[in-house]
Amino acid sequence: MATYKKRGYKPKTKKEKEVVVEENSATAEVFNTLDEGASKTEEWFVNNQNYIIGAIGAIALVVLGYLGYDKFIAEPNQKEAMNEMYQAKKYFEEAVSGVASDSLYTMSLNGGEGKYGMLDIIDQYGGTPAANLANYYAGMAYLNLKDYQNAITYLGNFDSDASIQGPVATGAIGDAFVQLEQYAEGLEYYEKAVSANRNDYTTPMYLMKAARIAIRLEENQKALDYLKRIESEFSSSTEASQVEVLIGMVEAKL
Repeated sequence: MATYKKRGYKPKTKKEKEVVVEENSATAEVFNTLDEGASKTEEWFVNNQNYIIGAIGAIALVVLGYLGYDKFIAEPNQKEAMNEMYQAKKYFEEAVSGVASDSLYTMSLNGGEGKYGMLDIIDQYGGTPAANLANYYAGMAYLNLKDYQNAITYLGNFDSDASIQGPVATGAIGDAFVQLEQYAEGLEYYEKAVSANRNDYTTPMYLMKAARIAIRLEENQKALDYLKRIESEFSSSTEASQVEVLIGMVEAKL
């Protein structure tokens, strides 16, 4: 058993002297081990400092590369893409007004007067916000040209959280499926458009479209629920003026 020893205590017996020697030896061994460990750690850093510096440099290059890409490549690309898209967007807007719309929708897709069309923007500036927006315009152009498969493809590639544009793109996919007589898929996308963003313009419009397709699919309870929503939540909408007759018709089927 270890005993407490006062400062300045000197061992008297042989046995006590041996104990002191052992304790000093153990302490020295501990310090030697610590010194040896520190030396090995220092030696490891010296031997591997090139790798450490290289790793730090690589991380710095990644960070700087990302910032540089964003500043010197992504931003200029986006600006250039938007400038290139100006004429195609103008064709699209003119087509919407109804003046020679088919040819203008085609020009908005393929370009004209030496300028890019939406398909060129998607191809040349992929990954930019401009290319994403070009997917929307391309999809809507194809929808108006009655090329419903391409409309579904390009609108499906468009990503937006915008309060109006997002639901319109989703609902337009529903329109394309309905034109292809794929009514179940059309209903699915109308329902997605309703859920995408609640507003007084697109929500009652797609509730009505969903109700009409549900009636066609003989999903009358679902149709009634959608019509009731229009009646209670969007009573001042254009669609609300049509719900009374439709509600009566659906209730008669139930």
